[in-house]
Amino acid sequence: MPDTAQPLPQRRPPLSRERVLGCAVDLADESGIAALTIRSLAQSMGTKPMSLYYYVANKDEILDGIVDMVFHEIALPSPAGDWREEMHRRAHEVRSALKRHPWAVGLLESRSAPGEANLRHHEATLATLRAAGFSVQMTAHAYALLDSYIYGFALQEAALPFDGRDTAAEITAPIVERFSTGQYPHMMEIATEHVLKPGYDFGDEFDFGLNLILDGLSRSMR
Repeated sequence: MPDTAQPLPQRRPPLSRERVLGCAVDLADESGIAALTIRSLAQSMGTKPMSLYYYVANKDEILDGIVDMVFHEIALPSPAGDWREEMHRRAHEVRSALKRHPWAVGLLESRSAPGEANLRHHEATLATLRAAGFSVQMTAHAYALLDSYIYGFALQEAALPFDGRDTAAEITAPIVERFSTGQYPHMMEIATEHVLKPGYDFGDEFDFGLNLILDGLSRSMR
């Protein structure tokens, strides 16, 4: 006789706080932070909204949790290392995290109930700057300057209509055609002598600006 047994339905993993927050990160990555609600999260997990309230009290607690998950992805700077190398590495770590989670750029410093990974990150960064010999005031200035640059660059990078090496030409070439009138000579110059050159990647600008900031901070210690 033919085997008429039906395959057993796959069981979903049990709910947990970690799974709820992980799914919230996935939903924000895929659809943006505005799409993240208790209802949309429950729907994406195949459960009812009321089931989630056992693990998270409200949307603010979800935001606190997913921000903490982003900070957990960023390696901590070490006060025992060379401060400049540590801040350079940290800057790239934060930028990489924000490329993976572009929704986080406006949230990393916004939480009034920060989690442990958030607090550890800030403490390690401050400790690294203080161990280098920066005063309390200069530590505050340096931290604000570095994060303003990193977050600002990440925001601008995410907004560009191209991403990666040799991807700008396809988007910018039609725009450059409008420069042929001679009304925009400097824009034509930048486009033809920089942006449209083989190998161009806007991301390469990150280290240029970062090194200028680190140079300036180094001089402030003399």
